[in-house]
Amino acid sequence: MKLSKRLLLSTVAAASLLSLSGAASAQNALDGIQKAKLIKIAIPTDFPPYGFVGVDLKPQGLDIDIANYIGTKMGVKVELVVVTSANRIAYLQTKKADLVISTLGKNAEREKVIDFTAAYSPFFQAIYGAKSLNVKSLADLAGKSIAVTRGAIEDQELTKVAPAGADIKRFEDNNATISAYVAGQTQLVATGASVAGVMMQKNPQLNAEYKLLLKDSPNFIGVAKGEDALRTRVNAIIAEAKKAGDIDKMAQKWLGRPAGQLPE
Repeated sequence: MKLSKRLLLSTVAAASLLSLSGAASAQNALDGIQKAKLIKIAIPTDFPPYGFVGVDLKPQGLDIDIANYIGTKMGVKVELVVVTSANRIAYLQTKKADLVISTLGKNAEREKVIDFTAAYSPFFQAIYGAKSLNVKSLADLAGKSIAVTRGAIEDQELTKVAPAGADIKRFEDNNATISAYVAGQTQLVATGASVAGVMMQKNPQLNAEYKLLLKDSPNFIGVAKGEDALRTRVNAIIAEAKKAGDIDKMAQKWLGRPAGQLPE
């Protein structure tokens, strides 16, 4: 019995040490960042207007602005790590990046392997058109022609809300949809913010702008599992940025609309 009790106590003690060790390691990312005065942030360069390569061959976009903003608020240098949609979570898990700021949506599957901060920007499907075109409400779509990709989320959402007089012209893929709008076959186009960003960047002569929201799917910052101290620090920065209006300003700059209400 005495031997069994000793074994039990030893097991409990070992478990406690492991628990304490785990708690200490949860601080490692933030401690390491503060000690090195450097934070590695994964960003996209193939997803305008969130991240792309500018004429100076340097990354720019909303996600890059957010990354630099966080670095500034933390008082550390930012090392931008270019990732793709396929490898961005792996970079976080293998500590090649401390944070992922790369149009990352939150879902149950991803929450099993990484943690998320509060949302920092909107990601949405919307209706776009020339600034000279008066479209301020769904009712204004009556009598207007709208290009949309058949079966896409924006097609589903547009079909739900478009007035009876709207002329919805459906195309088989995004390229055909955008080409139709650029060629003047329709007055408006319903598409995702990233697709619209590329379109407006490549075709400034269209003088296109954001008109109406169809569906919002906000972006979150990815943090490695267990890095609670880092996640808490970034959440505090996001909260301050929202209160100061800085999040709205960055969204307005790159997306043509304020961020508005974002989930915590």
